[in-house]
Amino acid sequence: MPSKTTLLKAPGRIARRMLPFRRRRADPLDALPFFAVPATAIAVLDDAVAFRRTLLQHIAQATRRIVLVTLYLQDDDGGREILEALYAAKTRHPALEISVFVDWHRARRGLIGKQKSEGNAGMYREYARRLGPGVAIYGVPVQNRELFGVLHLKGFVIDDNVLYSGASLNDVYLARHGRYRLDRYHLFRDAKLADAMAGFVERQFVASPAVCRLNSGDAPTTKALQPAIRDLRQSLHQAAYAVADDSLGDGAVAVTPLLGFGRTDNALNDALLAALRGARERVILLTPYFNLPRPVRAVLGQLLRRGCEIHLMVGDKTANDFYIPPEQPFKTIGLLPYLYENNLRRFARAHRRQIDSGQLNIHLWHHGDNSYHLKGLFVDDDVAVLTGNNLNPRAWALDLENGLLLRDPQRLLHDRHQAEWAALKKHATRLSDYHALESPRQYPAVVRKLLRRLNRTRLDRLVNRLL
Repeated sequence: MPSKTTLLKAPGRIARRMLPFRRRRADPLDALPFFAVPATAIAVLDDAVAFRRTLLQHIAQATRRIVLVTLYLQDDDGGREILEALYAAKTRHPALEISVFVDWHRARRGLIGKQKSEGNAGMYREYARRLGPGVAIYGVPVQNRELFGVLHLKGFVIDDNVLYSGASLNDVYLARHGRYRLDRYHLFRDAKLADAMAGFVERQFVASPAVCRLNSGDAPTTKALQPAIRDLRQSLHQAAYAVADDSLGDGAVAVTPLLGFGRTDNALNDALLAALRGARERVILLTPYFNLPRPVRAVLGQLLRRGCEIHLMVGDKTANDFYIPPEQPFKTIGLLPYLYENNLRRFARAHRRQIDSGQLNIHLWHHGDNSYHLKGLFVDDDVAVLTGNNLNPRAWALDLENGLLLRDPQRLLHDRHQAEWAALKKHATRLSDYHALESPRQYPAVVRKLLRRLNRTRLDRLVNRLL
């Protein structure tokens, strides 16, 4: 039976929980340093075609440095187009320094479900043999095994510009051959931000014995690198972008680059949660794989109880990059879109009252045979987060992530954000209720069988944490 003290305190606790949008004594985001970037120096690119065109234009115009950080640079037409543009830029300006950083494990294997190969690293070596050593391509091993974490850092620094997107570099991300994978694309023309992002990879990657060239000589085995990988992980747990705090004048937006690595002392995770907790009226959350970390789910529940309006945009399972159409041979990796849809269905069912009232809006994106890869936040009209973080347990604890926190008290980017959101909704449908999502009983037989096996052994929880 509850004590008298507990009962006396209960009304106060309930009142504090239910009062809408009470002000916190101190906003954790206010303590973060930032670069004051003129709003006129920030551009939102329309689509994957504009992203590809802008990237190639800036590579062609580069005179001093090109630093590309991405999960992978693929051995396909899109990847080769980028690699050829880099070598052409080096030929035009021999003093131009070019470095590309990709995940070590991802670069050294073939595609999932395809025959075994030497991976993208084979293409890197072939170009170096043919065109010379002018483009340095490094493999970054964040963990000893790809399953337990990859380089998921994003950002292309070209001279004094930062092109930021969650996209990697291949045919579908670059809208080659009639298909695209939708992401977000932003261009910042700011030397200090560019210096900070380029300086980070110089300090943390180039200086690390764990980070090796993939396109020159014989690369060591992962096993031989394990002591160096351990040291790199320890360094990354303490690492941060160098940000000399500016003052925010008229016409400027506060931009803070943030690093995310590990379950604790994770600056990016902390900022994402702080941005959500600080919401007053509205949150827009974008994620490609509906598998939210527990802290994010908890904060969303608090916001709904406070009356905040929430919009979630996710991809339809057929817009997931792991989806396998029924007419094609099924592989186990094709189970993932069904797991994510199950997660979403349970969430929608648990919050059906908020969906009915219009307080919770789940937007399901689908456009032909294109796929969906959006991530990030809009909070009210003055905070946004651009990130490659998938907002899932893997990104929350295992992968090396980053993001750009934008604080815009003057609402200078409001119209651009509204236009971006309107464009994203163009191919999305608001769920009327959880019944609008396919029931597991309607899934293909092989999917139903695997899901039953996972549920019976509770392996679905492990899969949700790792993939």
